[in-house]
Amino acid sequence: MSRLDARDQPGRDRSRLRAADTWALAALGVAGRPVRAMLSALGIALGVATLVAVLGISGSSRAQLIAQIDALGTNLLTVTPGQSLDGGQAVLPTTAPAMIRRIGPVHSAAAIGQVNANVYRNDRIPPANTGAITVFSAQPGLLRTLQGHMARGRFLNPATARFPAVVLGASAAAALGVDRAGGTIQVWLGNHWFAVVGIMAPLPLAPELDRTALIGFRVARSLLGAHGSPVEIYVRATPVSVAAVTSVLAATADPAAPQNVQITNPADALTARADAAVAFQGLFLGLGAIALLVGGIGIANVMVISVLERRGEIGLRRALGATRTHIAVQFVAESALLAFAGGTAGAVLGGFATTTYATARHWSTVVPAATLAAAMAAAVAVGAVAGVYPALRAARLSPAEALRTV
Repeated sequence: MSRLDARDQPGRDRSRLRAADTWALAALGVAGRPVRAMLSALGIALGVATLVAVLGISGSSRAQLIAQIDALGTNLLTVTPGQSLDGGQAVLPTTAPAMIRRIGPVHSAAAIGQVNANVYRNDRIPPANTGAITVFSAQPGLLRTLQGHMARGRFLNPATARFPAVVLGASAAAALGVDRAGGTIQVWLGNHWFAVVGIMAPLPLAPELDRTALIGFRVARSLLGAHGSPVEIYVRATPVSVAAVTSVLAATADPAAPQNVQITNPADALTARADAAVAFQGLFLGLGAIALLVGGIGIANVMVISVLERRGEIGLRRALGATRTHIAVQFVAESALLAFAGGTAGAVLGGFATTTYATARHWSTVVPAATLAAAMAAAVAVGAVAGVYPALRAARLSPAEALRTV
């Protein structure tokens, strides 16, 4: 015999309450006050919606980044000059790209060089309005090495690289107001007119090139006086040989001073973004848990009020043979049912928010079933715990005292 039933009269046959009857009584208790039930379940719904949305959006973002990394590959390396021993900026040899291509597992290598020039929409633009667009010279194989695509026109080739032709990055073209290519539009670059032969699509692994204007190495030397030394070399290697290629790149690019060469993998930046998304996930999960806790407190408050209002019902049930345990179980079941209803609404709301956000960002929606199940279980657990105190108060009411309120 439980503690709550200790004061029940021992000579009577104890009544029994089946599980199905318990949930039926709980549903009647919740349905009897629909507005109050809806408002008390709202806090749980918001908490669960936050948990589901945070995990869903984070999972969708990470899945998108991983898919992007898989599509672009992790076998792209960049070679840049570092600092020399005297603290100045090192310079890569002009032969570095050709030397790197001789490495067996290297598929392709292409370089860009610094050009001391600015680009404007026309020759009437004040020199100070550069639009933060950088001019580089580029080798024709750059786009293939980056596995990039053209939004308009074509990339530089051995023919156009010899003449005043320019390829604009996606952001550079937008800043200059250029939306056509093929040589029909010209821009004012380094005090010369250059024909826009192409506009690149955004480059995920080389976003620094999105706001650049690319011209050929030959025309950069002959027309603009560029020195021709590469400032960055993009290297595409066999995936299984990335580590081996990395170990010899510095010495191959600059045999005289390999310590002045820096090697990086652009895919590491995307991986870092995925890790950063997971790092912030804990913060938002904490906020969702707080919202869930506040919702549980709201349910407890509503159930305490319900006990006071339903003293007559409690007394009548006790007089008809219900035990203290039956009363306690009924109120705990009502709290759990409220939490379940709020959790269900919150799961639907969180899934909808995740789907809407992912669709707007052109991501695949990822809402794991385990996440929904865990959120629902947490909601029901919080609701059940919240109903313990009101249930104990209801169970302690004696039939005579409760019936006085009828």
